[in-house]
Amino acid sequence: MSRLMNDLPQLNYASLGEGEASSYDRMKSYPVKVLQIGEGNFLRGFVDWMIHRCNEQGLFKGSIAVSQPRPTGAPKLQELKEQDGLYYQWIRGLHEGELMDNRELISVFSSFIDPYREWDRFLGMAANPDLELVVSNTTEAGLVYQSSEWAPDQPIVSYPGKLTLLMYRRFEHFAGDPEKGLLLLPCELVERNGDKLRDIVMRHAEDWKLPEAFLVWIREHNRFLNSLVDRIVTGFPAEEAQDRYAEWGVKDRLLNAAEPYHIWAIEGEEELDERLPFVKAGLNVVWTDDLTSYQLRKVRILNGAHTWMAAYGLLNGLNEVREVVEHPVYGEHLLSVVYNELVPSVPLPEAEMKGYAKQVLERFANPYVRHKLTDIAMNSISKFKVRLLPTLSAYAEQTGGLPPFIVKAFASLLKLYRVKQTEEGAYAGSRLDGSSLLIRDDAAALADLATLWNKADNGEIGVRELLSDILGRTAWWGSDLNEIKGLLDLLANEFAHLEEQA
Repeated sequence: MSRLMNDLPQLNYASLGEGEASSYDRMKSYPVKVLQIGEGNFLRGFVDWMIHRCNEQGLFKGSIAVSQPRPTGAPKLQELKEQDGLYYQWIRGLHEGELMDNRELISVFSSFIDPYREWDRFLGMAANPDLELVVSNTTEAGLVYQSSEWAPDQPIVSYPGKLTLLMYRRFEHFAGDPEKGLLLLPCELVERNGDKLRDIVMRHAEDWKLPEAFLVWIREHNRFLNSLVDRIVTGFPAEEAQDRYAEWGVKDRLLNAAEPYHIWAIEGEEELDERLPFVKAGLNVVWTDDLTSYQLRKVRILNGAHTWMAAYGLLNGLNEVREVVEHPVYGEHLLSVVYNELVPSVPLPEAEMKGYAKQVLERFANPYVRHKLTDIAMNSISKFKVRLLPTLSAYAEQTGGLPPFIVKAFASLLKLYRVKQTEEGAYAGSRLDGSSLLIRDDAAALADLATLWNKADNGEIGVRELLSDILGRTAWWGSDLNEIKGLLDLLANEFAHLEEQA
């Protein structure tokens, strides 16, 4: 097999058949309309796939210049260059009850820029009259303000800093032409991401004492669009790649797997689809005047179900999302929490939320996605606060009672967080079967929990007193949860039941 793999060609322009080559040649003839900050799996499986779809239908007729957001991104950028920007997007999973398994060659990249080694070339993009869109995914950590001295001849570390200087160069080059403003579409999972990026750019401009006319140009002639992205992009399928290479007759180091589901909700008028014709291309992109409902349903239903199953599943010995879905007992519990507790708590049309919940559960059942509960469980205290506490409170207001399965998940989380510090300084909890589990959360909170549990183990405090202490930590939950009628009693009962099972 290894010899066969070595005989296979590497995916690049030279390896293409006639039809694929003509598509690539057509893309290369298009002007660069998009500057992309981020070379990772998500953008390639989401935005770049969409641009490719638009180009294939003759709707966009633009190519992408791609740049990495940090110095460590150079190897991936080099791989893209070696493959002439080509890669296969592999979309597989459940869609409306049917299994999909489609492979599509993506050819959208016409230029590759390392801003840390090609700073002048990066800034040279400012003079491109065809540039319309800047898209980014630099993670939440990349969309933050980092103070930077005015040194335009040296690469700026942060993405917003680079963007500010690029925009200033564009402003200068085109003499403040209102028609040369840009659309900016950050894909970072940050609420009001467009507003946040604009505010950071403005702060850099003010720090550097750039002309007031430039600040006016930013505000009035550039559009920083808030958006919400959703698609699971699992990236390179390492366990299956070699078999697929043999089947397809070509090696692709950038093979990128993703689920069929995708949605991009963008806060902007529908007329913007003339410039970015996603809807016209048949993609699940929504132009809206308010993202609130899309954010709310995602946080309460999709993210809420994830956080619920992470605590409940891990405590009971499960490791992946699909294991919970397929389990004869916990799978039924998942359906109950979604339809009877999560959906009713969202103040949006019930039929619409049930339809969304059905999509979410189908995504959870994707046989090709191995979504680890330990990854979802990271920082569970803050996630429980944002994703499940609002549902618990809404349920209490609507019914006068408490949502039984969310209470079970809360008890499971606190049981899982019965932590002790390891010799390496980390914190470990344990499952019901006694196996150890590394807990990744706020270090100060874990230290407090370790102290509390130590007191309980030594008989200094009882479990009920410990639970009351935890519920009363307003810094963790935003309020004193002891004030929620019946919560302490239910948690104490659930905890007693879990202690019997351990």
